[in-house]
This record gives sequence, structure tokens and C-alpha cells, in this order.
Amino acid sequence: MTCYPRIPNHTRLLWVALLIALTILIPTKINHADEKATVLKIGSRREIFVDRWLLEHIDGCTLKLHTPVLAPPVSPPRPHGHYATVLWTGDKYQFYYRGDKDPKVTWKTHGIEAYHDGEVTLYAESTDAIHWTTPKLNLYADHPSFPKGNVVLMDEFLVNHNFTPFLDTKPGVPPDQKYKALGGLAFQPHQSAVRDKRGSGGLLAFASADGIHWKKIQAKAVIAEAWGKYFDSQNYAFWSENEQCYVCYFRRFINGYRGIARTTSKDFIRWTPFVEMTANLPNEHLYTPCTQPYFRAPHIYIALPTRFMASRGAATDILFMSARGSAQFDREFTQSFIRPGIGNSGWANRANYAAIGIHQTSATEMSLFLTHGRRYTLRLDGFASINAPLRGGTVITKPLVFTGAELEINYSTSAAGRIQVELQDTAGTPIDGFTLAACDPIYGDHIARTVRWQGSSDLTNLSGSPVKIRFVMEDADLYCVKFNPPHNGIKPTSK
Repeated sequence: MTCYPRIPNHTRLLWVALLIALTILIPTKINHADEKATVLKIGSRREIFVDRWLLEHIDGCTLKLHTPVLAPPVSPPRPHGHYATVLWTGDKYQFYYRGDKDPKVTWKTHGIEAYHDGEVTLYAESTDAIHWTTPKLNLYADHPSFPKGNVVLMDEFLVNHNFTPFLDTKPGVPPDQKYKALGGLAFQPHQSAVRDKRGSGGLLAFASADGIHWKKIQAKAVIAEAWGKYFDSQNYAFWSENEQCYVCYFRRFINGYRGIARTTSKDFIRWTPFVEMTANLPNEHLYTPCTQPYFRAPHIYIALPTRFMASRGAATDILFMSARGSAQFDREFTQSFIRPGIGNSGWANRANYAAIGIHQTSATEMSLFLTHGRRYTLRLDGFASINAPLRGGTVITKPLVFTGAELEINYSTSAAGRIQVELQDTAGTPIDGFTLAACDPIYGDHIARTVRWQGSSDLTNLSGSPVKIRFVMEDADLYCVKFNPPHNGIKPTSK
């Protein structure tokens, strides 16, 4: 047996102390890599506070979900069906909604074949999203139920139940496919006889040059019938500039509950295997995905799903969720976004479904739509905010790299409230010239206000370098931040 000299205890203690000191004093490469990985590259994107993605520290403030305001009802259309879509073309709004050849024909009284054969897709248009016209399109023979002739699609079995168009913004898309749409259902097990007679279901793809004259892209469903269980919802697709692909959110049954799945495609024909979204809370049915890019920050998807309460007479309300690209939905807010409301009408069976389409309808507001002609408004970017009480609160962002010359905020304060802004380095040290004390007073209510420090808004020297933003707030709401490029390429003035 080999013997080693005994090391005195005091010597061993000195070695341990030296090893601990070296561990503390010498940073590891892994820590540097982690630090770099946490720097967010936001460029000049608008970032709305619907989640905590941008936030590193929050003290005394909360994330607040704002309640949409019921606006005066729109003129016709008043959809008979549950699912509707509102598009904005740049010069007009287009409204697609479901109708029936004979409203007395239901799946309960006449069976699913007669019921779905009787469904049609109706069309209206408007310049202000309030006053709508229903043009006579002369695409089909006059019908007693649609005397104005505003039918864009008829006699497409299963498809008209949930026909959902979108404007295809993919670069280079052919003119005759400027619009695309999905529609269709999957048969339930007890409907096999109808399936054998009419063929399999699934989501079929359509295209159009003007949103009125539609043709099938191919005869076969592009999203398989087996995926849906049963697709009886509004299944919406769109081109994602952020992900550089088509994205579709559709309804599935997940563990016995109505839930949401997602698939993507490069060509709108071949779709990736679906991913189930873990959006449901325990014992919660989500009847419609209603997921779409937010038009002022399209890298963020806004979802307004219908929560279905089967045990309460099939009562429904509207929830709010968000997602960033392929990530799972963020459920920062679990409360209702739009409640059924006073009176019995909002508490009826499946009475509340949000339409696809969130659009700017004035210089300061945006509108969203529900079935039966209801319109709700919010301030621009106003889904949610960082909210501070009068006693005050502080928020600090994660380190971020921006591109631009000025910092713009969308905010509101009370008469007594205020917001101060400070820029810091990644260690949290205030940057000279951009300290809290140097920030010009910010109070009032503005959709877009440029932050200034001692009269200067010029941030060009900080562009491209990681910084943190510190907000100190009193009785105030902060809705979004955005770094803007120089106006007309001219550097902002500074003292």
C-alpha cells in the first residue's frame, strides 16, 4: 500500500478558501454566453405589454387587461351564423358571415346533410366599419332569403359553415390568389353514412383575386379530416412575415375538451404535423381559436377565443391570449375579456363569438366585432398595459438592442400621475444624459409621444448597443414602446 504524506488541516483549509475565491473572481465562459443570450433584439418593432417577454423587474406595478367598450351597433350585416371575418383592404372593409337558405332547416330537425347544404357565405362592405352595404353580386340566382344578392359562396357542402378568408400578404403571391380562405368540417363517427355519400371532410383551400369570386385551389382537403375532431369552429390561416410561412390555428378536441392546435405551410397546400397548444385551463373549453397577427405589431399574435360553459346552458364569453411566433399561448390574463353582459341575450346558447379582424377605425381607436352586429372599441395598442397606482411603481426591461433614433411611448396618466424614463447599461447603471432626473416631465394621454431628456430625444449613439429601460410611474398606464428611425433620415435635434 502506498502511503502519502499527511496534509495539515490548516493547509487544506487554505486550499479550499483559495479555490472558492478563484471561483468567485474568475467568470466562466458559460455565464458570458448566458448574459449575451438574454439580450433581446427588438430593432424598431412596436412592443405591446400583453405579456412579460420584455420585462426583467416589476415592482409596485401590475399588468392590466383593459375592457373593450361596446360601441353603437353597426348597420347590417347581422350574421345568422357564429363565425364572421372582417378584412381591411386599404380603402374598404369587407365583412364575410354565414347565412342559411332556410333558417328553419337545422341539423336537429332535418339532419346534417340538409343543414350544411343550406349554408351560404354572405358579403358586405364599408368605408368606416360602421355603415355597411350589401351589394348585389349576381354570382347566383336570386334567392328569397337573400334578396340583395350578396352571396359570395353557395352549394359548397360543409365549407360555408366556417368559410374564413384572409388577405395573403406573402411577397410575390399571384394576383389571382391575393385572397385565400379555408373552410370545412370533419364528420363525427355517427355521421359515417353521410360521409360515405358525400366524401371525406377536412379543410379545403380557396383563392380569389377580389375576395368575391372564389375558386378551389384543389379538390382534396389541404388539412386532413383526421386532424380536426371536428373543425366545427372558425379555423383561420394567415401569412406570417415573422415566421415566413402560412400559419393556421384550428379547433381540436384535446383530452376531451375543445382546444386549439397549430400547423404551418410554405405553399398553403402541404402543412406540417400539427402541434397542440397548451392553452386550456383545467376543465375549460375553448370553442374558437380566433388567432391573428396584431396589425401594429404583427410578430405578436392576438387570440380572442370563445370560452364555452357547457354546464351553464352553453353560455360563452371572450378571452384574451397572445403568442409570439411558434410559442405556446401566453395566459397572463385568465379573466374574461368580454363578458356576456346585462340581459338574457348575451347568456343564450353560444351567443358570443368574436369575428376575425381587429382594425384601426379612428386616429386613436381600434375596433373588434362580435356576432349579431356588435362592435367594441379599444385605444390603439390598448389590450393591456403596465399599470401603476398613485403611490408609484417601477418597471425595468431586460437588456435590449434597438435600431432607431427616438423612443416613442403610448401612455396615459391621471392629472396627478406621471412617467419618468431612464436608460441604463446592462449592469443597471444609468447612462449619462439619460438618467431619471434628466427626463422631461411626462404626463397626459398620447398614442405616440417621444421621450426627451433635457429637451433632447436623440438616441443614435445608443442604437445597436444593449440597454435597459427603467420606467418610474405614478397613476399611469404604459401600453407600448417603440424606437423610431430618424424622420426623413434627419438626425433628431439635441442640445
